[in-house]
Amino acid sequence: MIELASVIRDLRAELEQAITAAEGEALRFELGPVELEVSVALERTAQAGAKVRFWVVESGAEATAGTTTTQRIKLALQPTLTGTNAHPFVSGPADAHEQ
Repeated sequence: MIELASVIRDLRAELEQAITAAEGEALRFELGPVELEVSVALERTAQAGAKVRFWVVESGAEATAGTTTTQRIKLALQPTLTGTNAHPFVSGPADAHEQ
């Protein structure tokens, strides 16, 4: 399982790479809402001050017995550029070496 925060962090990195690739391109795409639908496992620990953690479940994986339950959630993320309300633009190859 992967922490939900890691999934969102990796998505942000991929989108930032696409935004960088869009610079100087003649054709760009405005990035609208990004929707993620994932299966998550909610894990509660019995320790004092414990937190609830969200883990993204890999395809075909089962939740373990005990205090872990699996739920499907859908997140709608609206990307904006830092310091503005502007929508970013993406295009071009994901890697500068791709053609």
